[in-house]
Amino acid sequence: MNDETDTTYNRLRLAREQAGLSQGQIAKIMGFHRPTISEIEAGRRKVNSEELSVFARNYGVTTSWLLNEAESESNPAVELAARELSNLKKDDLDKILRLLRSLKKSTPPNE
Repeated sequence: MNDETDTTYNRLRLAREQAGLSQGQIAKIMGFHRPTISEIEAGRRKVNSEELSVFARNYGVTTSWLLNEAESESNPAVELAARELSNLKKDDLDKILRLLRSLKKSTPPNE
């Protein structure tokens, strides 16, 4: 794991960004002021277990991932993509799958 994602605070930021939310948006959802989210993501304000659970639910990740408790095969970016794909119409999903197959075929094995 790289240094960018190995703290809860960095993972909170990463999960928020992957969920497509701004600090202001998640602050409003959680009933915080935007600077509170900034303080949390900078590691200057601790989060309690209840807040962590709400962050995880809103970001579509697990609290275990946010806490970096267990190495997991799960990747929040892949989970987010899967959720987005599940909302597509069948024709659009088929187009995406064809694109993915063509990308896979054109990518050298060692990349």
